[in-house]
Amino acid sequence: MAFDILPSHADRFRLHPVEPRHAALFCFALLTAACALASFALACATPFAAFAVVAAAMLRLAPALLVVSGAWLVNQTIGFGALHYPVDVGTIAWGFVIGGAALVATAVSSAVLGVLPQNRRPLVLALTLVCAYAAYELALFAATPFLGGQMAFTAAIVTRLGLLSAVWLAGLVAACEIVRLINPFGRGRAIST
Repeated sequence: MAFDILPSHADRFRLHPVEPRHAALFCFALLTAACALASFALACATPFAAFAVVAAAMLRLAPALLVVSGAWLVNQTIGFGALHYPVDVGTIAWGFVIGGAALVATAVSSAVLGVLPQNRRPLVLALTLVCAYAAYELALFAATPFLGGQMAFTAAIVTRLGLLSAVWLAGLVAACEIVRLINPFGRGRAIST
């Protein structure tokens, strides 16, 4: 199956809220719901770096990229459909840049999670978020010579959005832990440590 997760013995610090056969569906549902909430609440400040960390902590790289792409599509659909983003070349281009940056953050998250130690999961997830957020912001900033928007990269704005991503990551991890504890899919054992 394309949506396999890594075995728990290989990466104990990864998130395992549900059985492996439900992981991709659960991750997609979690991130889609979170993305919809974030899109309506925050519009252009959707915390894709936090989404990337959660997807990479739960899934192998390929399905994590698919799940983050799905969340990005939800964000864009809400933006253009419900929030009435302007339909112009610049806005559409920024939408694609955001999607690309989210995928870069996912790949970086997967790589970082692969090299960090297996214990101290909160610290590992926090360090992964720092790397994912830096990659995400750098990917966005790389587009500013072509699309403009350099004024959105002040230290205050980048710091505020980074802290917002940290809050979202904490909330998403808490949601995963709650699901793991209530055991909705009939899991016989707790895998998350």
